[in-house]
Amino acid sequence: MDRYLVTGGAGFIGSHIAETLARRGKKVRVLDNFLTGKRENLAGFLGAIELLEGDIRDLETCRRAARGMDCVLHQAALPSVPRSVSDPLTTNGINITGTLNMLVAARDAEVGRFVFASSSSAYGADPRLPKKEGNEGDPLSPYAVGKVAGEHYLRLFSDLYGLKTIALRYFNVFGPRQDPNSQYAAVIPLFITKVLRGESPAVFGDGKQSRDFTYVENVVEANILASEAEVRGSEVINIACGEGTTVNGLLRSINGLLKTAVPAAYAPERPGDIKHSLADISRARRVLGYAPRVSFEEGLDKTIAWYKGRP
Repeated sequence: MDRYLVTGGAGFIGSHIAETLARRGKKVRVLDNFLTGKRENLAGFLGAIELLEGDIRDLETCRRAARGMDCVLHQAALPSVPRSVSDPLTTNGINITGTLNMLVAARDAEVGRFVFASSSSAYGADPRLPKKEGNEGDPLSPYAVGKVAGEHYLRLFSDLYGLKTIALRYFNVFGPRQDPNSQYAAVIPLFITKVLRGESPAVFGDGKQSRDFTYVENVVEANILASEAEVRGSEVINIACGEGTTVNGLLRSINGLLKTAVPAAYAPERPGDIKHSLADISRARRVLGYAPRVSFEEGLDKTIAWYKGRP
């Protein structure tokens, strides 16, 4: 693969993917409407990519973006479970209709591969651990519904039209460029920036809920592997480290790395949140040749260094 379209390429994960591909000499086109993406995320390599500003809810924009591409890495989405609970209509429009638009555009442009950023939220209410592809429960949020719908559309486009598709179920990705200032900010950037200011971060529930925190570099490599892997039809694959960390444990680790002792501010549980999340990554190893290069602790250390270096 030489020509890549990265949708949502100005976002946290998308910008890391676009930068890595550009630095490896690939032709990269980024599509972003800058609703949640940031131009500053592209600043260091803007001259090495083609930037198309537009919205995936517009089919003609998707068609322009897909034209001439070998592979679509579809990262564009309205992130956050809480945001989807408060605004399900916008979430549906971007995460379901937008994904369908991109699939239609990729099919019509005869793109060779379509890789979709899915989510561990697709496991929903199923309590079994570790989370294994094929053991899904009912979705617990509109965000999760959107990811499940996207996976089904990928399978259908593979079965009906021959488009090779892979859905990568990300587990709690973190790293540099993740926005800590949104009211829907992910837990790691929020915790780091709060602790750096000496403020107690909010922990929803008892803090014993666990997550498989995955450093962004691992997700970038998974996308590139997925673009090149020999697959037949459609695949759904977990991307994580295969290690569980509680929210309380996360705060302890951040305090340990910063040599601080900032306590948590406990708050009621949030609707739509999954209690425990831990990935079985055996399929990723088998199908993609994936192995996490960066551990949770190493990734956390790198992330803290990045936030400390911000103005």
